[in-house]
Amino acid sequence: MDTRTLRWCKSSHYSQIFSHAHVVDNICELFTLLNAPLKRCVWSSFRASIEEKYAKELLGLSKKVCGCNEMNTLKRSLDVFKLQTEHVSLSHLQLAQTMRDEAKKLEDFRERQKEARKKVEQQMDALHKQRATQFKKTMESKKTYEQKCRDKEEAEQNMNRNASTSNAKQQEKLFARTNQAKMNAEVADRLYMQNVTALGRIREDWQKEHVKACEVFEKQEVERINTLRNMVWTHLNQLSQQCVTSDELYEEVRKSLEHCDIQKDIEHFVNLRRTGDKPPAPILYDNFYGSQRVPVAPSVTQMTPSITRRPLPNPTNTGGDLINSTALDPDRAYSVIQY
Repeated sequence: MDTRTLRWCKSSHYSQIFSHAHVVDNICELFTLLNAPLKRCVWSSFRASIEEKYAKELLGLSKKVCGCNEMNTLKRSLDVFKLQTEHVSLSHLQLAQTMRDEAKKLEDFRERQKEARKKVEQQMDALHKQRATQFKKTMESKKTYEQKCRDKEEAEQNMNRNASTSNAKQQEKLFARTNQAKMNAEVADRLYMQNVTALGRIREDWQKEHVKACEVFEKQEVERINTLRNMVWTHLNQLSQQCVTSDELYEEVRKSLEHCDIQKDIEHFVNLRRTGDKPPAPILYDNFYGSQRVPVAPSVTQMTPSITRRPLPNPTNTGGDLINSTALDPDRAYSVIQY
């Protein structure tokens, strides 16, 4: 590529593109080079799916039983904790939808750039095909022109070489053949010149369109970088806002925990579960044979009653009862079992 062509470029970026196109001579590779950074960005969509999955898992967790056996202030704090966990899950679900909306905006922007780029590509492709066709025709006419020139020179040399040895009729034929070769060379020269001129015009149009395409692509690249930068900035702001929202919701739980009173919870449990103000009455010993049952008062310092054995009664004995009575033997314990 010559220096005059490079002057048409407004930046070194254009010169690199022209150089690349000149080397490969393939417009498809040029568009591939320019469109490489415009591939679809799926980061926001993936992050939205992660947020949605986390929100659903968190929402399911908030529905599970937590602290059902607790009571009073601690139970209220745990209820607030479950409620705020549900609110956090809903905020993450809303964040996921917001991210999907941002991803949709980015996708729409990408489609708009794709359509605008497609129009430029079609124009460039048409000019490139026209230039390639004219270049091929020019090379063929050049080849024909060179061959006709060689035929003309050969005819002239043949006529000059045989001028002294040939008769008039032969010289006339040589002269006619030389004139015909000369006319053919002139026709080929004019055709070659016309093709070169046409190729120059097409090449000029192609280069101008190439510069316009580079300007369009540079503008698109500026818009793309700016849009992507703003999208990432917005994305980070959304994540930061989610952290703030979650902290505000968790702050409500912390406030509830500050009102959690351990002593009140214990007193509440005692008042709720107690069975009375006094312990149950002790179980006293009751002698079956006693005619008078005197209860034994429990000791003041000892909750367990002390049971004492009273003297056994002295029933009237008969001769037949001696075998079963223990009254005659005070050292033996009372028993009704016969040995």
